[in-house]
Amino acid sequence: MNQHDEPKQLVLLNGTPLETTDLSATQPKRVGWLKRWLLAFALLVIGYAALPTQAHAQFGDIFSKLFGTIQSDIGSSLKTVNQLTQATQKLYQTTMWPLAAINQARGFVSTSISTFRNQMNQLFHTSYSSATLAAPQQFESILHSRLSTQIPSLQTSFTTNFGSIPPANAASPQDRVMMDIDDSLGQENLKTTLIADQAQDSILQTADQMENQIALSTPGSNPYITAQSQIANLRCQAYMQKMLAAELRQEAGRIAHDNVLVKRQTSSTAGITSLITGSLTPR
Repeated sequence: MNQHDEPKQLVLLNGTPLETTDLSATQPKRVGWLKRWLLAFALLVIGYAALPTQAHAQFGDIFSKLFGTIQSDIGSSLKTVNQLTQATQKLYQTTMWPLAAINQARGFVSTSISTFRNQMNQLFHTSYSSATLAAPQQFESILHSRLSTQIPSLQTSFTTNFGSIPPANAASPQDRVMMDIDDSLGQENLKTTLIADQAQDSILQTADQMENQIALSTPGSNPYITAQSQIANLRCQAYMQKMLAAELRQEAGRIAHDNVLVKRQTSSTAGITSLITGSLTPR
């Protein structure tokens, strides 16, 4: 039997016999259907790519009209506003706050700072050491420390240099009271000087900051700087009042101490007179 005479193979499709030659006949149909779909998809892509160009032209026309409106109608108004702004700025720079005068004032302040600040700082912070012994040198160093935190050390050094109050059996009660009052007044005023020196440093720092601000100040900032200077002035006046009150207390204590001496002399004179009178009286 010849090979070409072999029986055809059957394929069951849903239970129905189907020859293999029928399957091969359907394959070209499927390939043509796929080509048609690819061609349609390519046409769609080309059409979609062509759409943005037309839309861009339409939007370009709209923006051109908008820019034309802005330049013609709003542009004239903006030009007028710019002219008014320039005229106002020129008025400020030439009449209200002349730039030349401002630069001149700034230069004067800068020159004053460079000329006098270092010398003034040396004048306020120069310490004079006069003591030669160890204990007085320590006491003098504490007085020149310009720190309120040195107050406990000041009290200890004061007792070391000026002595403590004698015991009750070594002096009369009135003498011990006067010694205690004088020591307390002296220590109080010395402590006040430490606080005043520290406050002085704070005032000087504020003054330096204000000078630096004036050297870089802008038009319109003068009221703020003036208010700041007034506050600093009030603070300085408060420190001066505190020092004046301490001086008045010290003076009042000295007057009271002198008055006590007069009273004691009067009492002693009265006692001596009584003794002389008693000795001269016949018995």
